[in-house]
Amino acid sequence: MADAQIPNKPALEGLEQKWDAAWAAQGTYLFDRDAAKAATQAQGRAGVFSVDTPPPTASGSLHIGHVFSYTHTDVKARFERMRGTTVFYPMGWDDNGLPTERRVQNYYGVRCDTSLPYDPDFTPPFHGDAKSLKPADQVPISRRNFIELCEELTLEDEKQFEALFRQLGLSVDWTQTYRTISDETIRTSQLAFLRNLERGEAYQAMAPTLWDIDFRSAIAQAELEDREQQASYHRLAFHKSDGSGDIHIETTRPELLAACVALVANPGDERYQPYFGTTVRTPIFDVEVPVLAHPLAQQDKGSGIAMVCTFGDVTDIVWWRELDLPNRTILGKDGRVLPDAPEALTTDAARAAYAEIAGLTVFSAKKKMVELLDASGELLEVSKPFNHPVKFYEKGDRALEIVSTRQWYLRNGARDEAFREKLIALGREMDWHPDFMRVRYENWTNGLTGDWLISRQRFFGVPIPVWYPLDENGERIVDGVIVPDSATLPVDPTIDVPPGFAESQRGVAGGFEGEKDIFDTWATSSLTPQLAGGWQRDDELWNLVAPFDLRPQGQEIIRTWLFSTMVRSALEDDRAPWTNAAISGYILDPDRKKMSKSKGNVVTPADILEQHGTDAVRYWSASSRFGSDAAFDPQNPTQVKIGRRLAIKVLNAAKFVLSFPVSEGAQVTHALDAAMLATLDQVIRDATAAFENYDHARALEITEAFFWTFCDDYLELVKERAYNQGDVGQASAALALRLALSSLLRLLAPVLAFATEEAWSWFEDGSIHTSAWPTPLGIEGDPAVLKAASEALIGIRRAKTEAKASQKTPVARLVLRAPDATAAALTLAEGDLKAVGRIESLEIVGGAEAFAVDTVELAPVETEA
Repeated sequence: MADAQIPNKPALEGLEQKWDAAWAAQGTYLFDRDAAKAATQAQGRAGVFSVDTPPPTASGSLHIGHVFSYTHTDVKARFERMRGTTVFYPMGWDDNGLPTERRVQNYYGVRCDTSLPYDPDFTPPFHGDAKSLKPADQVPISRRNFIELCEELTLEDEKQFEALFRQLGLSVDWTQTYRTISDETIRTSQLAFLRNLERGEAYQAMAPTLWDIDFRSAIAQAELEDREQQASYHRLAFHKSDGSGDIHIETTRPELLAACVALVANPGDERYQPYFGTTVRTPIFDVEVPVLAHPLAQQDKGSGIAMVCTFGDVTDIVWWRELDLPNRTILGKDGRVLPDAPEALTTDAARAAYAEIAGLTVFSAKKKMVELLDASGELLEVSKPFNHPVKFYEKGDRALEIVSTRQWYLRNGARDEAFREKLIALGREMDWHPDFMRVRYENWTNGLTGDWLISRQRFFGVPIPVWYPLDENGERIVDGVIVPDSATLPVDPTIDVPPGFAESQRGVAGGFEGEKDIFDTWATSSLTPQLAGGWQRDDELWNLVAPFDLRPQGQEIIRTWLFSTMVRSALEDDRAPWTNAAISGYILDPDRKKMSKSKGNVVTPADILEQHGTDAVRYWSASSRFGSDAAFDPQNPTQVKIGRRLAIKVLNAAKFVLSFPVSEGAQVTHALDAAMLATLDQVIRDATAAFENYDHARALEITEAFFWTFCDDYLELVKERAYNQGDVGQASAALALRLALSSLLRLLAPVLAFATEEAWSWFEDGSIHTSAWPTPLGIEGDPAVLKAASEALIGIRRAKTEAKASQKTPVARLVLRAPDATAAALTLAEGDLKAVGRIESLEIVGGAEAFAVDTVELAPVETEA
């Protein structure tokens, strides 16, 4: 398109649609496998640059944070592509998981009921148009109907996401996409699990589990967040078994008193040392429990001695495990007190008291227990309310409870010191951008308290590919897991039949039962390198792109996505899945608070992109370094406005430069032209080094600073000479302008993807994004000449302004004083200075300590007689 007509008034509007269509038609960003193979043969893995792109959750709308972080990745990918590297830049969609299910429930007004049969003619009551819908009003539908609606909605969401990413100008290869719920993804995820199971890395266990009673699902440690909740300490009297008196404890959870299995104090606490090894009896329920020592007990918290319940919080789990205590769970998966009293409650009075709380919610059970304790005289005091941190599922609305369930786990180093050290070592082999993010990864790895819980009691996700034989009583034989042949994957155990059985044997004694649980979404997302890179299905592609060169992501999911991917790669390939991890910072609102959906302060990017243009928003994004937070004010996006001004200036400057024809055989002969190009050479070196070091913000800063010097100073200085066809320096100026424009457009192309492509098409063939990255031209020149001339031009402008004269006012005489070296440099640009300043007589005097405009004599203004 080098012969494309330059518009009379270049504009940014419409460039996104124009060039997205052109890139798609021309296959500009397609991964060239043949080129990758050739590059690998010539350079090894250095010839390919592969990106493990974050798959956004397709359950809602994109926000400004997506624009921010995905632009960072795209800038790096564009740079590598222009460097001649074959870029593998795929995109995935994270469809499955609890957020998708919640969105489907609210969007269609339905909920899943696994007891219902499939209805092929089901039509949901709503399609996103329900104004307010309570969970109780949601229509129950079968599991299969529910999954079909999940599929339907995520497909629509993905179309919207792709459209916005295309508008953002991501140079993704849209033929290299994957969905975390597709048949191929399910096959890959199930295969990886079966290999984990075969090697003993995956296992089942009955254990206390953090449980969300709304989602009715287990929650992993990585999905937790602390939220402040109000509570009060209840001071209770536990009675010494020898009848010698009471021990007072303080608890925020009196409703769990029936689950109490011990009292625990710090071994160094002299107040309780005499009681270690003795027993006490619980108030109300009169159950004998031991008094034990453990270092996690806090001497300065409450009365310094705690009741251990199975289970009130995560510390209870530690005490239960390390002190080998009994499990006396009283809470069910629905968050209500179980109907049957624990066996330890042996007296009629205890069972009667338990009957008072059986079936109640946690809130109601607490209220009832307080009444019972108060009536018995064993409630000594209730403190004033205070706030304390409580565990929540990061996407949930109610505090988590701890129930005992059988779940699937994957070893993650929490209980294996050697594997934990391996994960730390693999993290240190990688380059982190910025490096301090590695410490967050190590802190998370070293702070793990349990293996990775990978099973979820939900519906829309990757089925866990196992069946269980049933004994003669129809009970599950949990240790007799039946697995499929890998050639039959993917499978759904709730539909498919295991080897050696018939469908008629499903759910009957002596037959089988399919696993109903699905994998945690991170158990699939942890395999994004494998999903994108063809693991176990396309060995050639896998060998070309793995290990990946870059994992870009947000800092808040180091503990989930980055860590879990490292675990899977270490278990499967004994290596890190990437060589670089680039971590974006947070987006802050005008009050410097982190933007998040839960706070309701997120900004959707559609209006911003429409109003200011994509390049302006890309500029704002690229102005922040990896790991640095960026504030965004949608009412006054200053940095976005600066980016728009830059993009418009690129178009106008290109139009102006291209108005000067370059004669055949032209050479750079003028000192000022050579000085400008020599300065540009250093800009190219510095910007290239910054891009190589994952510092796109520095590269942009360097390039932008020179671009404005080029436009504001150099263009002004040489335009008279460039216009003057008879001037011996015209060819030099025109050529220097064209050479600089070519390099500057390419330096800015990774950030201003659309404006640079538009300007490039006016004088070059092909896409700027597949052109060669600029290299120093090597033209001999002294940068001091440009610096001195720019300083003089500024001084001349200031002098005219102070004289309250127009910049077009002629100057009869002007004297510049400068140090000798500067004066010598100015002499080389004397002609251009005289032309731009309309100076008749210019005197350059050396020997001064600093540069100064000494004398300005304006030409007399002619008036009519």
